[in-house]
Amino acid sequence: MRTVIQIILVLAIVFLGYMVYESILTPIRFNKEKNKREQVVIKRMIDIREAQKAYKEVNLRYTGSFDTLINFLKNDSFMIIKAIGMIPESLIDSTQNIEKAREIALKRGIIKRETSKVAVLDSIFGREYPVDSLRFVPYTSGNNFDMKAGNYVTTSGLNVKVLEVSIPYKDFLKDLDPQLVVNYIDQRVKITKFPGLKFGSFAEGTLSGNWE
Repeated sequence: MRTVIQIILVLAIVFLGYMVYESILTPIRFNKEKNKREQVVIKRMIDIREAQKAYKEVNLRYTGSFDTLINFLKNDSFMIIKAIGMIPESLIDSTQNIEKAREIALKRGIIKRETSKVAVLDSIFGREYPVDSLRFVPYTSGNNFDMKAGNYVTTSGLNVKVLEVSIPYKDFLKDLDPQLVVNYIDQRVKITKFPGLKFGSFAEGTLSGNWE
């Protein structure tokens, strides 16, 4: 009987030790995985932001459609203007103005402007970039980022083009420890006022991310 009790006590000690060990390691493992996932998702969002900047440069607005944005990246081009030749230093010295010197040099044929096209995708990401995956949130079953574009009228009456892209933490952290996910979301809401990652705003003309 005494042997049985001793075995039970040993097993209980081992079990308690394991529980203490897990209580220490579980938050450490959670934070490591959470940080890794956040960085991957943020990288994708930064890519979306760069693509939207390029889209606005060509179209003078943002788009709320991933189909439109991806099609733009695949099929559109930037116009690149290159200057061929050098402005003589004597011309710069005599005008004391680089812009005036450039215009005179162009009129005299000393320098020329050459216009060419470069594919948007090649210019921003490179030809091998998996552009079709831009819409998808990493660590989810094909969830799309929430992307909205529109206009914002400031108090002074200025019409500003705005964009907002976001994803809740619960989408890409959903298979991690549920209570630790809830705790982390509560913590982030107190800091950023949003339960996820987001850049841009429908209330002001900014493209800042809430992780920055």
